[in-house]
Amino acid sequence: MEITKDILYVGVNDHEIDLFEGQYEVPLGMAYNSYLIVDEHIAVMDSVEAAFGREWLENIERAAGGRTPDYLIIQHMEPDHSSSITDFMEKYPEATIVSSAQAFVMMKNFYGTDYDGRQIKVSEGSSLSLGKHELAFITAPMVHWPEVIMTYDKTDKVLFSADGFGKFGANDVEDPEGWACEARRYYFGIVGKFGAQVQAVLKKAAALEIEHICSLHGPVLPLPGEDLSYYINIYDTWSAYRAESEGAFIAYTSVYGHTKQAAQLLAEKLKKAGCPRVAIADLAREDFYESVEDAFRHDRLVLATTTYNGEIFPKMDDFIRALLERGYRGRRVGIIENGSWAPAAARTIKKLFENSKDITWAENTVTIKSALNEASEAQLDALAREFA
Repeated sequence: MEITKDILYVGVNDHEIDLFEGQYEVPLGMAYNSYLIVDEHIAVMDSVEAAFGREWLENIERAAGGRTPDYLIIQHMEPDHSSSITDFMEKYPEATIVSSAQAFVMMKNFYGTDYDGRQIKVSEGSSLSLGKHELAFITAPMVHWPEVIMTYDKTDKVLFSADGFGKFGANDVEDPEGWACEARRYYFGIVGKFGAQVQAVLKKAAALEIEHICSLHGPVLPLPGEDLSYYINIYDTWSAYRAESEGAFIAYTSVYGHTKQAAQLLAEKLKKAGCPRVAIADLAREDFYESVEDAFRHDRLVLATTTYNGEIFPKMDDFIRALLERGYRGRRVGIIENGSWAPAAARTIKKLFENSKDITWAENTVTIKSALNEASEAQLDALAREFA
């Protein structure tokens, strides 16, 4: 695929994968992106997952038109982007690896060599001339590993953004939800903890004239009919921990169905009361990281759960901890607690959030003792009015 006249896509698509990083469901597969810049010198941007190394090298050979690549630029050392380095360096023994100093340390840890004598170490402000194309390097530590660099092609105004702006899904599969849904799940699942670091990179990017963003996962941006500012603005929203949508997300766990009934009834009441958007998920049965995504997407969150062993149901505990480790903040949070003899969920939840920033608790907490009754339904009404 031609991105510009001189920049070609040489990545691969993975349709065999079931879990990305051993935990994220990827029903649409994954893309491991790599790019080739043709100039007086040829540079390849990043490697791919080792299982697809042969296909990747064939893509490079075709795209290079019989020429030999001079540089392999490694922006990120996760094995889905680095584990074909060895194959590349064996095939092209005159090639030089360009990367950060910390990446070369990781390279030796992963693959037993840092290619001493065949390396160029770059840092913030470093540049590399390919001839017509001048590459400028931008450090992006903890987006989302410490060694990460990004690369800006001054000639074609292309930002190679490492894992930034990535998404789940193979590039040869149409995503019925569009870019944002799986990009959001990817961001909050993998990058979300590092909002401050993403903000720092966005400030650097604001000084650049960018026409295309080439991530290591997902399509080249912008997609047809879109403006690049859409993607940059939404990344700014996510990394600043601002809500993307007005509305409520109800996350629940339920043992015998009574808490589920309360959560579903609250959803109905919120809709009737005019809440702009209402989403609901059973944390035990629906995709965990879609629920994390929805919690960050909305400006209101309701946690509905049972008291369990004097605390809260394990799935709810896991969910809250996943939010907290990603810096969840700046939201209104309501609670529905259920406890047949000693309800303790509300107290436990608030204790978990005690070090969180800018959490506003709902004035109305719903307390159920086994099953809904007239009193707890009245509490649901009050919470619905407050959150709508």
